[in-house]
Amino acid sequence: MSGYEHSDSFDKGVVPVGSIHQLYYEQYGKRDGKPVLYLHGGPGGHISKANTVYFNPEIYRVVLFDQRGTGRSKPLLELRENDTSHLLADLETLRAHFKIPKWHMVFGGSWGSTLALLYAQAYPHAVGSLVIFGVFTATKLELDWFRDPLGVNNLFPEAQDEFLEFLSEEERDHPNASYYKRLQSNDPKIRLEAARAWNRWDLSIGWGPMETPDFQMLDDEAWSVPHALLEAHYMVNDFWLDDGQILKSENLAKIRDIPGTILHGRHDMVCPPKTAWRLQRELPHLQLIWLSSGHMPFASETRQQLMQVCDQYADQDYSA
Repeated sequence: MSGYEHSDSFDKGVVPVGSIHQLYYEQYGKRDGKPVLYLHGGPGGHISKANTVYFNPEIYRVVLFDQRGTGRSKPLLELRENDTSHLLADLETLRAHFKIPKWHMVFGGSWGSTLALLYAQAYPHAVGSLVIFGVFTATKLELDWFRDPLGVNNLFPEAQDEFLEFLSEEERDHPNASYYKRLQSNDPKIRLEAARAWNRWDLSIGWGPMETPDFQMLDDEAWSVPHALLEAHYMVNDFWLDDGQILKSENLAKIRDIPGTILHGRHDMVCPPKTAWRLQRELPHLQLIWLSSGHMPFASETRQQLMQVCDQYADQDYSA
């Protein structure tokens, strides 16, 4: 089975948040079903109907939304009032807007897993269960793996050289900040070229050993520029989190009673598997499923396993 097929969204619109932003959302599945909050990755990713394939439409009510500054949320590429604390507050705004007492499931991969964990720690009463994959906890160790000379570039030296050679020799000393400056250029050509180079690195390391990278995504300006700009925006600001914040004992204690499942690819080169292992060691009540895939959720095994996990949680009742 390739995934559950959903009819068109039964509801879509925008929700104003703060003084600047409007969040675009869509709802799928059963109108009075068990509510799922889907958190896309990035930062700077966006939603699509394809995100619903994991959820049985006869059971689940699936809420998708584009995070601030990306997708069909407005204003596009807006960096003001765009940080982690604002995104977490948005999740509560959406819950109130949809009059949902408690999410049956909060579901997210990569950056979406980061938001899911932070949201559960901030609002444990609002989260019935967690399903997270390609786990990222925004520690210095993970960021160093992604960019440091001793990290993943040792496995992808040609991709790393291409990432750096796009910049001038002077800019290469601080590549994240240099890309970030270019991505904020008023010249659309400069912005797009920088976005393509930034995203090519992500895509080069994102697939597993038996998968073929899809660089056609680079030609989609509507994806490429927001993804690169927002990812750089969050990265240069250390995601507005203290190092190891999610993994601090006092924060983990807040979610010890929330059931959940972690899925992580053994060949995930974007988010090192050690992160998932460390999280599960600290939260032994969470189920950990190892996959043979890489970071991207498109692999057949990843999709199938996520569907099975969501089917398992469909029988549970977390309304209390």
